[in-house]
Amino acid sequence: MNASPSPSVPPAGSAGPDVLRTLLERPVPAVMGVLNVTPDSFSDGGEFIAPDQALVRARAMIADGVDIIDIGAESTRPYKGAQPVTVQGELARLKPVLADIVALGVPVSIDSMKAEIVAFALDQGAAIANDVWGLQRDAAMAPLVAAKGVPVIVMHNRDSADPAIDIIADMKAFFARSLEIAAQAGIARDKIVLDPGIGFGKTAEQSMIALARLREFEMFGLPILVGASRKRFIASVSPSEPKERLAGSIAAHLIAAQHGAKIIRTHDVAETLQALRVANAIESKQ
Repeated sequence: MNASPSPSVPPAGSAGPDVLRTLLERPVPAVMGVLNVTPDSFSDGGEFIAPDQALVRARAMIADGVDIIDIGAESTRPYKGAQPVTVQGELARLKPVLADIVALGVPVSIDSMKAEIVAFALDQGAAIANDVWGLQRDAAMAPLVAAKGVPVIVMHNRDSADPAIDIIADMKAFFARSLEIAAQAGIARDKIVLDPGIGFGKTAEQSMIALARLREFEMFGLPILVGASRKRFIASVSPSEPKERLAGSIAAHLIAAQHGAKIIRTHDVAETLQALRVANAIESKQ
């Protein structure tokens, strides 16, 4: 059966205006859990598209200790095969479940490249905008984020991978453009998180280079989010299907944390959180 709508809708950013700052001040990176209400996401397409299944998944992630739930209704899979979704189609997937997930009390981020979808989600109480095109695809995104005053995740992306380019230079130039767009729109700098976009518009080699050289992005003075969960570069090192990449995902995320990442985006909340906590405990004994 479908989830019933919540009796009232919380305001945008209802998790609190300082939700991001609070999470970033902790010694262990915050954990963002992936919730795809899509039929074609590369790792778990179709598993949580039904509202009741999505709610069960959200509750399970909360029980596992998730800090942020990142909900997306259009596959932004970094490989060929994702089917474009209209605004109406994306809304049809979100409307039956979003308000009920927000009502669970954990900050929710909306993973969409469409300003109209982000606006709807923020009005339903989502607290963070997650734009996989870094404010550079939909011209209405930056003004919307500025008007709402919510945090925004700015991810590096490319239409296709080019093994010949200097990927770090490309990422730095991309982020500089995104930050200029943000500044012109009036987005407060302390509301911005950068995401290297592991697997997006990058070869496997370039994804690993981005992780290895993550600290170079400290030049922007902004927190970094890394989402390497189940990505294909893992299979380039150790052949595996998406759901067989837990160990590789944790390895990548521990490296990211050591290199300064403040938020880790993952499909596997409990395992990732345990790894981050144990690594932090060991490092604290030095």
